[in-house]
Amino acid sequence: MNRLDDVPDSAQDDLAALWAALENRWPENVIEPTLARIAALTDLLGTPQSSFPVIHVTGTNGKTSTARMIESLLRAHGLRTGLFTSPHLADARERICLEGEPISAERLLATWAEVEPYVAVVDANSLADGSAPLSYFEILTALAFAAFADAPVDVAVVEVGMGGGWDSTNVAHGTVSVITPIGLDHREYLGDTIELIAREKAGIIKLDAIAVLAQQEVSVAEVLLARSVEVDASVVREGIEFGVLARSMAVGGQVLVLKGLAAEYDEVFLPLFGEHQAHNAAVALAAVEAFLGGVGALDADVVREGFATVASPGRLEVVRRGPTVVVDAAHNPHGAQALARALEDSFDFTHLVGVVGVLADKDALGILTALEPVLDRVVVTAPVSPRALDADALGSLAAEVFSADRVFVEPELADALDRAIALAEESGQYAGGVLVTGSVVLVGEARMMLAGGAP
Repeated sequence: MNRLDDVPDSAQDDLAALWAALENRWPENVIEPTLARIAALTDLLGTPQSSFPVIHVTGTNGKTSTARMIESLLRAHGLRTGLFTSPHLADARERICLEGEPISAERLLATWAEVEPYVAVVDANSLADGSAPLSYFEILTALAFAAFADAPVDVAVVEVGMGGGWDSTNVAHGTVSVITPIGLDHREYLGDTIELIAREKAGIIKLDAIAVLAQQEVSVAEVLLARSVEVDASVVREGIEFGVLARSMAVGGQVLVLKGLAAEYDEVFLPLFGEHQAHNAAVALAAVEAFLGGVGALDADVVREGFATVASPGRLEVVRRGPTVVVDAAHNPHGAQALARALEDSFDFTHLVGVVGVLADKDALGILTALEPVLDRVVVTAPVSPRALDADALGSLAAEVFSADRVFVEPELADALDRAIALAEESGQYAGGVLVTGSVVLVGEARMMLAGGAP
């Protein structure tokens, strides 16, 4: 789905043709671990990723929210920013933002006109060498770098798509490398152990960079520290050099006291829910302090402004009231565990109904198990994706975790939402709620149905 509402009529056909061309390419969930194609493309483009400093963000969960916080803080400090994130909820232009706004259709098409001839060259050379043409994600990465260079931006915040070392974003040299919490996900590409996954993600830590590390399991921290020593990178660690000193609930979010690298910052309002978002905020603050190194303590009012204006669509986002419907893009057990804790921490539902749909390559059983303690009943469905796990198959898994009378199967999301809302209303309009989760694709669909539009 690609549908922001500001596309002029004159650009509709050209934009539709661009998305069709990209979506016919190798999809981003199919990975060949190489930087050869993206490096060839960016070289032909004049290495646009070298024309601005980069804060590079990887991890298993929290990457997008942390990247958005970093960007908002930088913008509050008067810097012209670029932000590259993935995946998108409703429109692929969400992935490429300039100064906090999705790239315009006109600018994207103009950038594509510059990039397209070089894509053809790299495709031809790659095919001649017996390899594949450029993938969807590789081209989006190049488009982002080219757009940021043309803008130009003062700094780009770049989220890894998958992994780290061979992710196409890693042709950029991050001056600050941010590692959010690492868990098990994408094991078919990244490895079967958390240590192997950490080793791949550590690949974004570059020579002489500053590595900003969220709290990690001990074995993960050891891998990240070893990589930092190998490339002579400086290291700052959550819980040691920076962290969350205090947090309290507030209407629409939470109020934090954060320990930064240079100072403590109190009365920081964060309009996001969950303890995990407080930790993401601490990581974001440290990343910005590291990037702006040498300036000492940041202006506390500017820090408060940067956090107060953060938005992270699809992350514990309330999209409807009466009953309350919350959407969250948790799509692996690690994320689902954080979501469950956040629901207990930040909401007071007495009866919560889940609408869950997952992709077939995800650990559906692990996700359902993590959510079971906070869900009274669950309606399983399927995202609109060729990769979706069939609703009946998911229902069978759900019956292993929930008792059979707590599981309902509705293959269509619209029907699943109607069923879940009706179940929630049985307990009273304000006591019951609905949670939609399990897939970024599913959350994007639900947002458009319930909130009426794109982020």
